[in-house]
Amino acid sequence: MDSDLTLRAGIKDTIPTMFGYMGVGMAFGVVANTSHLPLLAILLMSLLIYAGSVEFVVTAMLVAGDPISAIILSAFLINSRIILMSISISQYFKRDSMRQNFFIGSLLTDETFALAMTKINQTEGRLTLAWFNTANILAYLSWILATAAGALLGSLINDAKQFGLDFALVVMFIGLLYLQIINDHSKSIQLQLTVVFAVAVMMYFFMRWLPGELALLLASILGCFLGMGLSRSHAD
Repeated sequence: MDSDLTLRAGIKDTIPTMFGYMGVGMAFGVVANTSHLPLLAILLMSLLIYAGSVEFVVTAMLVAGDPISAIILSAFLINSRIILMSISISQYFKRDSMRQNFFIGSLLTDETFALAMTKINQTEGRLTLAWFNTANILAYLSWILATAAGALLGSLINDAKQFGLDFALVVMFIGLLYLQIINDHSKSIQLQLTVVFAVAVMMYFFMRWLPGELALLLASILGCFLGMGLSRSHAD
């Protein structure tokens, strides 16, 4: 990855991430198919929801027969972290229109956010619409194609869990975290690992009293404040 922020650079930088989308997307397609969801429903989930973790949860809740209101609330809580990411990204597009910012936020994911944070370290804090829209659209198309392929493949598999496919999303997040830590040279590895460990500990305790989605949101917010405080103390 270099400092180029053109459309071509967006394609080149996003290709490695697309392989991750293909793996997790196919895993979701298989899991959804073996959970007896029709192909059309799987495609609509990927087109409209477009959130890997949410789609896995929604699939499980649909199979369990949970009410629609609970499914919608769970989807909102799980993806509420995207609000924090959007706020963080928006500062790089202050001069662009609301419509352009809305389009970026609509397709923003954990993966494209991590990709952007890595890119920022190479560009002295700059991002462009051409680069970011390319990354977002390629990721979106990759996810849709992968889930469709996984759904078709799922007809040949009786139990997705025997292959560990339901764990694919967790593995992808671990990989993204690793890449973020080793590529972010603006902060020390020790500082980043301290925040990661603190968030993990908070999650462990919060999940004893709160639903998983709320625990994740609260731990993420507190982790942000902790990281800001530690960064300022090190700077002083």
